[in-house]
Amino acid sequence: MAAKVAQEIRLGDLFVREGLITDEQLRAGLQEAKSGGTRIGYALVKLGFVAEEELTRMLAKQYRVPAVDLERVTVDPKIIRLVRRDMAVKHLVLPLRRVGRVLTVAMINPTDLSAIDDLKFVTRLEIEPVIVGEFTLRKHLDKYYEGSDESAIAELLGVMDEADVEVVEQDEDDVSMAALQAEVDSAPVVKFINGLLTDAVLKGVSDIHIEPYEREIRVRYRLDGALQEVMKPPLKMKAALTSRVKILSDLNIAERRVPQDGRIKMKIKNKVVDFRVSTLPVIFGEKIVLRILDKGNLTFDLTTFGFEPKAEKDFMWAISRPYGMVLVTGPTGSGKTTTLYSALSQINTIDTNIMTAEDPVEYNLHGINQVLVRNEIGMTFAAALKAFLRQDPNIIMVGEIRDLETGGIAIKAALTGHLVLSTLHTNDTPSTITRLIDMGLEPFNVASAMNLLSAQRLVRRICSNCKTEVKYGEEYLNSAKVPLDWAGKTTFYRGEGCDQCSGTGYKGRQGVYEVMIMSTALRKAIMREAGTDEIRDLARSEGMLTLRDDGLVKVARGATSLEEIVKETTASD
Repeated sequence: MAAKVAQEIRLGDLFVREGLITDEQLRAGLQEAKSGGTRIGYALVKLGFVAEEELTRMLAKQYRVPAVDLERVTVDPKIIRLVRRDMAVKHLVLPLRRVGRVLTVAMINPTDLSAIDDLKFVTRLEIEPVIVGEFTLRKHLDKYYEGSDESAIAELLGVMDEADVEVVEQDEDDVSMAALQAEVDSAPVVKFINGLLTDAVLKGVSDIHIEPYEREIRVRYRLDGALQEVMKPPLKMKAALTSRVKILSDLNIAERRVPQDGRIKMKIKNKVVDFRVSTLPVIFGEKIVLRILDKGNLTFDLTTFGFEPKAEKDFMWAISRPYGMVLVTGPTGSGKTTTLYSALSQINTIDTNIMTAEDPVEYNLHGINQVLVRNEIGMTFAAALKAFLRQDPNIIMVGEIRDLETGGIAIKAALTGHLVLSTLHTNDTPSTITRLIDMGLEPFNVASAMNLLSAQRLVRRICSNCKTEVKYGEEYLNSAKVPLDWAGKTTFYRGEGCDQCSGTGYKGRQGVYEVMIMSTALRKAIMREAGTDEIRDLARSEGMLTLRDDGLVKVARGATSLEEIVKETTASD
């Protein structure tokens, strides 16, 4: 604070020396700045002691940074949305234009390194500061950020035609609920929600987050695995927004204290799209997340997923076996369910009885008997599995092995002539073995039942429109544990950012896979309870690519960037 005051006094003295103001005007300006909590330049312009053009010209000369006249500049709303309103007001900055990975930002103090660092972190771009007067900047901040959310909402509603969107109604038994629905249907919020859902589907979004805070509502999209803020609707819409979504998904709008789950089915642009809805009570209302389940964008062709040749051959062999277990592992949102559905589509023939137990059922697949797990009424994974075994199944899919009972029944089924597919939340394939044994399953049963283990991650694809070659320093490569000899022979790429990829440099996603097929040596190692590292080394010696190995193959091919692989995978020693 003391440094800031000293700087203000030094600037004031500079104004006096340059003959812009008198000593009396400086004292009056400092008093005004102190009482108003502003900078000296703003106070002097406000008091009419100096013209802002002169002030800006002098500061540009002092800081050796170009000046900009905001009155002659029109900023694209897409550029404005790169920097949030709260950050722009806090640091007194205004984004002006973007060229490649460089963002030009108007600032009143271009030497403010903390502001520049914050902007770099938030935008992930290089910052080029230009100087502007505080009086003009504050006026233009109000002008641009006042209308930014409204324009985003208007743009959102512009993508939708009323005739294109139709809610596929669910059964409605409660008369009072029907009356309440009619009331919400008459509100403007209906058009907003329809526009939001339509826009998200057209952009290929996977999740919509509607988050209430003390003074604002924030709407974010998850696109290609990364969240990005879209808009901030008016706070007064909070209750109507929540009620509308809950009515559409057949939830209890009077219950705001506990989480609820539901579904919305909508016909958008002549295709039916499912939305999985989850509400969660937070301190300023209810957070709503809508997972978009668009079967039209779903591909069940395993050959397009990005498996390397050996991994694809091993996976196809494992799912075509008449019995045994195939486990797909990875964190939430890594595409495990899509991989399993794709496997089922490959083996879904007229002469097989396929049964699945899922929580929730994400996609309805023709020819497959799908059961919704509901723990509150006793329909657990274990209970569903026991019932399946009395239904003459050929192939069983269990949504997730969460406990010893479910794991035990699944392994028993795999050992008695059924093909069992399931998922598990672990980091890689060797640790899955350890997890199953820790759960209480016998090592010899695990070794006998297992056909194949697969771990996967989703990484973002480099945008083909702005793909450019990039080089990495030795220090970065060492810290990321990337082999220097391999890096020396590899051409690396990165997306610069363009309109087609919304400035991210990425468009679409690509799978990275670690596929471990069971061999005699691996079965013996599991039976003697070998450690994770020993199992990994043994599998690699038999040709398995780890997640990092597979990722580096994708980097060398130019499909993704090195940063994505380093972020999503760990190096094996």
